[in-house]
Amino acid sequence: MIMKKHSHIRLIDGEGGRATSRLIREIFLSRFDGSLLSKLADSAVAEIGTRNIAFTTDAFVVEPMQFPGGDIGKLAVCGTVNDLSAVGARPVLMSAAFIIEEGLEIAQLEGFVESMAKTALEAGVEICAGDTKVVPRRKGDGLFITTSGVGVIDDFPRTPELISPGDSIVISGDIARHAGAIVAVREGLRAAPPITSDCAPLSNMVATALREVPQIRAMRDPTRGGLGGVLCEMAEQSSCKFVVDEGAIPISQQIHGLCELYGYDPMFLACEGRMLFVVPEEHSRQLITTLKTTTYGEDAVIIGSVEAGEGVVIETRSGGRRLLVEPEGAPLPRIC
Repeated sequence: MIMKKHSHIRLIDGEGGRATSRLIREIFLSRFDGSLLSKLADSAVAEIGTRNIAFTTDAFVVEPMQFPGGDIGKLAVCGTVNDLSAVGARPVLMSAAFIIEEGLEIAQLEGFVESMAKTALEAGVEICAGDTKVVPRRKGDGLFITTSGVGVIDDFPRTPELISPGDSIVISGDIARHAGAIVAVREGLRAAPPITSDCAPLSNMVATALREVPQIRAMRDPTRGGLGGVLCEMAEQSSCKFVVDEGAIPISQQIHGLCELYGYDPMFLACEGRMLFVVPEEHSRQLITTLKTTTYGEDAVIIGSVEAGEGVVIETRSGGRRLLVEPEGAPLPRIC
């Protein structure tokens, strides 16, 4: 077990790579034995009465708490809403718990709560319950927010088990912008224009996509671990090979430059406003056309296909192929 190898939790254990996967499987899954949890989906889906209900929970400890394109309040709503949307659910209700450090400015807290309210209104979800705790100085690092969400699935859950060889892989926009924005603020980079997080609630975009292309098989939002981490997880869960065209992956020049400067791989940098879709090839163009009509899907593009086999293969710009291997941990802690 992981605790036999390491007597204490390390920062890398929470960064979304293989170390996090081991922590979850060896510490939590081994004790919380349940069929819903073992699926390790963005949201658990349970049949209650005649309806499929999705439920998810998440905690937000981002540093800094405010960044170009958002703040911890907006991020808390987006993260929960997007996890519900990823299984095909329509977000309905949310709760929010605040752990507030003594000394946090009231005006700053008001700003974060206002961001939550505005984002929840856009996403069509009601914040209906919550809790607050205040901890002494130097015990809470400003503010931590934990949210939970409930959604209703109107047709059927989207899961990686539905993926088949021949499907197409679609991303709703350029990747790695959220992590890039966090890095730029932390390092004091003065890019012009500044790198802006893609943080956004995707419930309306996903609802439109499902209405127009109900054949969508599976979705994931690439947060911790980035696009690369999600591809590796979905390939494993579907028992299929994902083949991705490196040249088709949308990455801005600013993110390219930042990654070259710091040695990051953009494939494993977090997004907070992107959705990965897997759809039958014959419906992929319709999905692209539909996404381009939505607020957050204007730059949607097909980036690859699904084949028989296993793992994730990158077709490089030089014409070769390489296996994509998930790193032990993510390069950046506390990005969400």
